Amino acid sequence: MNPHPISPQSPVRKVFARASFPEYQRVLAILRTETVGGALLLFATVAALLWANSPWASGYFALRDVKLGYAPWHLELSIGHWASDGLLAVFFFIAGLELKREFVSGELRNPAKAVVPVAAAVGGVALPAVIYVLFNLGLFNLGSGAESLKGWAIPTATDIAFALAVLAVINTHLPAALRTFLLTLAVVDDLIAIGIIAFFYSSGLQPLMLLAALLPLAAFTFLVQKRIRSWYLLLPLAAATWAFVHASGIHATVAGVLLGFAVPVLSSGRKGEPEHGLAESFEHRLRPFSAGFAVPVFAFFTAGVALGGGQGLAAAFTDPVALGIVAALVAGKTLGIFGTTFILTKSTRARLDSSLAWIDVAGLALLAGVGFTVSLLIAELSFGTASAHNDHAKVAILTGSLCAALLAAVVLRARNRHYRKVELEEQRDDDGDGVPDVFAATEGRA
Repeated sequence: MNPHPISPQSPVRKVFARASFPEYQRVLAILRTETVGGALLLFATVAALLWANSPWASGYFALRDVKLGYAPWHLELSIGHWASDGLLAVFFFIAGLELKREFVSGELRNPAKAVVPVAAAVGGVALPAVIYVLFNLGLFNLGSGAESLKGWAIPTATDIAFALAVLAVINTHLPAALRTFLLTLAVVDDLIAIGIIAFFYSSGLQPLMLLAALLPLAAFTFLVQKRIRSWYLLLPLAAATWAFVHASGIHATVAGVLLGFAVPVLSSGRKGEPEHGLAESFEHRLRPFSAGFAVPVFAFFTAGVALGGGQGLAAAFTDPVALGIVAALVAGKTLGIFGTTFILTKSTRARLDSSLAWIDVAGLALLAGVGFTVSLLIAELSFGTASAHNDHAKVAILTGSLCAALLAAVVLRARNRHYRKVELEEQRDDDGDGVPDVFAATEGRA
């Protein structure tokens, strides 16, 4: 007999329940763009590794280190730094837009729906950090001191584009609920990463520059709140905000997040305003540039590391930095996300949606171990570009992500026949109203 009978008046809360049909369509549109971006990201990474380990490797590193910009404004940066500080600001602007939208009108606006992905993301950040620290504090007598501990946050990030590229390669048909959860998890993950970069990886704070950044940021906020979309007004203000934040000692990508948070999500109903709001309009315009250009270019100039053959790889994997990253990405991410979701579900007497099983959650948790873009950025911020630890961290990020991707592919591919059945059900529209029947039934119950 069930010791905790559930009355008809208290329906069981489902974890990984389907979202509404409009939300499902929005998520699919985002994932399609990110999947293409993930393919380009993979291509850029392979190209960088091949060039950096070819007889012409000196050309790669010389190109990466070419300096461009205006020195009196402290903006004479190498091409590699322009990619990490400049182009990634666009990526974080998109992240800011997505974060605000999720909390205002998306899945995270409902605390009951938000608690599982938020808790899973926190678990998927905390446990990898703990595992990395254990390796670098002396677990198995491998610790190398305080210097290596600077990289504690490297394995905490999930790369949604890379993860989606893996799904595209294995040709799996993830159900709508898993896709929504993966995107929501990545959004919360980005929020945590932004906070980590802002609070733990900023140095030499210049308060006057930070205060100066508030002026163009306030002007940008005023214009977008008035639904003014003129690029010749907004772009100079965004660039000025970025430049002042860069000069303040806080990593310049934080400027992208602040600008994203400034953009209104909901439509005011004014004539000429986009139907779905300014945030979604900006996101549609800039996401292809971010996923298709900004992130792949960053990866190209960051992922290139001279492996040094077998001897170099052996040196990398005797470094606790590398060992901690691999263990954290593969085991830490999986156990953190799966364990938190399992404990939260069981402790609240919720249950999985009937179309899913716990093996599906495990596969998704493994896939979240694919960390790349933000992990590479944090590695660079932790150790600097000229550090052996940074090179070893890059090797470990690639290795850990590859291992997580392969394990996720095995698990998810084994469930692909079931996913196809769920996909067909999610496309079935017997009444011909344009909304698949399972979504109509879900919205009717809501």
